[in-house]
Parts: sequence; C-alpha cells; structure tokens
Amino acid sequence: MLTPELQEYKLSIEEIAKGYGLDFFETIFEVLNWEQICEVAARGGFPTRYPHWRFGMEYDKLVKGYSYGMQRIYEMVINNDPCYAYLLSSNPIVDQKTVIGHVYAHCDFFKNNLSFSKTNRKMIDDMANHAVRVRKYIDKYGVEAVESFIDRCLSLDNLIDPHAPFIRRQAKPRDKDIPPQELPRIKAKKYMDRYINPKEFMDRQQKKIDDEKLKESRFPPEPVRDVLGFMQQHANLKEWQQDVLGIIREEAYYFAPQWQTKIMNEGWATYWHSKIMTEKSATSAEIIDYAKTYSGVVAMGQGQLNPYKIGVELFRHIEERWNQGRFGEEYENCDNLTEKLNWDRQLGLGREKIFQVRMLHNDVTFIDEFLTPEFAKEQKMFTFGYNDSRSRWEIASREFEEIKQKLLYQLTNAGQPFIYAVDGNFKNRGELLLKHQHEGVDLKLDFAAATLENGSAIWGRPVNLMTRVGDKWMIFSFDGTSHERTEIEDEQAREYQPHLQ
Repeated sequence: MLTPELQEYKLSIEEIAKGYGLDFFETIFEVLNWEQICEVAARGGFPTRYPHWRFGMEYDKLVKGYSYGMQRIYEMVINNDPCYAYLLSSNPIVDQKTVIGHVYAHCDFFKNNLSFSKTNRKMIDDMANHAVRVRKYIDKYGVEAVESFIDRCLSLDNLIDPHAPFIRRQAKPRDKDIPPQELPRIKAKKYMDRYINPKEFMDRQQKKIDDEKLKESRFPPEPVRDVLGFMQQHANLKEWQQDVLGIIREEAYYFAPQWQTKIMNEGWATYWHSKIMTEKSATSAEIIDYAKTYSGVVAMGQGQLNPYKIGVELFRHIEERWNQGRFGEEYENCDNLTEKLNWDRQLGLGREKIFQVRMLHNDVTFIDEFLTPEFAKEQKMFTFGYNDSRSRWEIASREFEEIKQKLLYQLTNAGQPFIYAVDGNFKNRGELLLKHQHEGVDLKLDFAAATLENGSAIWGRPVNLMTRVGDKWMIFSFDGTSHERTEIEDEQAREYQPHLQ
C-alpha cells in the first residue's frame, strides 16, 4: 500500500508519462522493506513461485549484498496485466519518483514491444498455479525426487526457440504406405538406353529421391530448436515429470523476451525517467540528488557493458539523427565531411522514430540497425582481450566493425550456443541426437558433458551431441553411466546440416 505522499506522486507521474505518449497497463505499486524486496527479487519478481533451493540461495546473496552496502534494489516490475511493481521503503523520495517514472516506461515497453506481444499477461496467476502443482508433487513423491528433477530441467531451460511463438508450423502429411518411388526413365531401345539414361546421372537422381525419403522418415523430419518441447513430448517421462518440465518450459518462454530486449528495455525506461524527472517532476532541491543517482545508474564499469547506458544513449542518438535528417540515401552518399558534420534538415521526426523503434526491435536488430561509427566513437567503445604475454586484459580494437560484431555475437541467443534436436531415434535405438550449429566458437566441453547427463536423465535413454572441436567433427555421448566421444567424417555431420535454419 502506498503512503498518501507516494500515491500523490504516482498519480502525478502517471499523467506526465501519458502526456509524453507512453501507453501502459494499469500499474499496481507495493512498498516493501529490504528483506521483503529481497525475497520477491529472489523469485524473479513474483510473490509466489514453486519451492526450490535456488530461490533461497539467491535470497541469501541479495540480503548479504544489501547488508554490506554492495547493492540496493531500487525497483522491480512484472510484465503482467495489470503490471505489478515494488518500491523499497527505505529509498528517499527523489529515488521513489525516479523509480515510478522508470516503471511506467517499462510497462509501456512490455505492452507495445513486439517481442512481448505473445507473452502470458496473467503470469502472476499462473506462477501461483505452478507452485501449487509442484507442492502437490513434493507431497506425493518427496522433496528429493521433485527438486532433483527440477534441477535437471533448469539446466536445459535455455534450449528453447524464442521465435517459436511467432511461427506457424504445419506438419507435412506423410503416408507410410506409399511404395518406394521409382526414378522415371526415358523410353529407349535397349542398345540406346545407356546413352539416353546414363547410369551416373540416374544414380545421382535416385540418391536425391532417397535422401528426400530419408528426410521424410527421420524423426523429427526437420531439426527442432525447441529441445525442451521435443523432450516434453517424446521423452520417457512419468506424468508428473512431464508436467514439471512443461512448467519450466512455459516460464522459460515467458522470460525469453526479457533477455532479448535487455538493452532496449532498460534504455527506454532510463530515457523516460530522465525526461520525467528533469523536465517535469523533480524540484530544484531534488535535481542534484537525482543527478547523483542517475550517474550511478549509467556508470560503465571497466570491461563491462551497462545496458542502461548503451540503451539510453542509443535512443537519444536515434532521436537526434531523425530530428536532423541524418539518415537515408542523400545523407549516406554525402562525401563532404564538413557538410555531413553540420547536417541538420530540422525534420523533427525523432520522437516518432524512437516510438517506432521501441515497438518493432529487439536488442540484436536495435544494435545491428542503429549502432553507427559516430556513436561508437562518441561513447568510446572498444573490444578487449587477454594478453597472455603481459598477463593482463587490454584493449584489442577500436575498429567499428569489430566492436559491432562482437556486441552482436554477445547478444545473439544471449550468447548461448544454438542446439537442435535432429534425431529422436539415433542408431535406431531410441537415443536422442543433438547437434550444435557451430558459429566459429567451440562448446565448453564441461558444460556439454553436464548437458548430456541431465538430458539423458530426462530423455530416459542415451543422449548424443554432435559438434565441431577444432577442425574435427565429434559426437559426445552419455549412456547414463559413462561418457564417450567419437570422431566422425564431415559427410556424416553434413547429413543434418542442410536442414538447419
């Protein structure tokens, strides 16, 4: 419950936010003390989650961080309809006003950004239902059995397809009774047949047909990026295990847009809370305290990427470019450096453009489309690496393309490897074959081994992982008791490659 003073600020800032054009769900604020807010934060912002030891571990870490003055939680907000947000009771008024403006901008982003358009807007209720179901299974099957199974599921919760909610897939009809397809031959007399239907050509054509038939009979017929969903549907699971795996998968899909839009979301919220405070809400006595808080929010640590800083500065950069007309063919083709530096067509399209960007983009497309050499130079961006000869981290490059590519690599799939389920009946023994879509960086083999162990426990049979190590293709296998690795030929690896998206 908000105090009368906070309620007054809430209503005032809500009107200011709407006046700027922000559009958000009804937002309910709760004021919590530091122990309560650490408890909620440990559960990902939800008041009720299924019981699990990791929430207790996270709570302990947050409490100690706050107690020793190493961190403070300013706000939390949940993507829901209505949105729920939490304020820390010990924060000064200027911070509370900043947080309220920040929250309304987050809620606008949740409601209007494309990545969140397919999310569950009643997740706070579903989280509570998940907790009830898991507690029921704990009462019936025991804490150890349920919690250890949840551990295994959580270790694989990144193996989903974040684009799946936007894709409509229709299974290709297949008739198992269709007889083998014969390659049509051109009619010819016997002595001319080898010339009109040459053997090498006919063999190549027959192989294409056989390959298509193999593809149709393979299970699954196309590689599946949603490994968790494939396991839920086809693994040898008990009914309660299938339900628990479904809970973990559902929550993973709910949280996926948040890691896809971290820079944009925090940048958008910082942009608007800054405007609200500096232009409308902060008094002259509060502006210095606000500036101190703001400088801490956007500070860039050594070798660290601050999403608040990069996000807000890039939104401002976009707004300035579209206000001045520094985009399009005419601007890009201008060879006069002086003219380009002083370019200002006074179009005034900046505000409209950033609202459009907020609606359509995620972090990868945001950086790919709008990061410019000028921006990288202004923000003193660079890549860094470890110098073995000097035993220290150093700046590796200030070249724009290297900066951009490294940033995009870190953001694509949240820096996680692309893993596909490519064969659910590998070796014709019901084993699962996963394939790593190699993007130039080898897997961490200790992580891969743990993934195989947990995957095997869920699948109920051996699990195999095909990946490239150096210049060789390998299949790593776990049969429930021991690990094996087998080197394979490139041709065997390519058997699955053409179908990967």
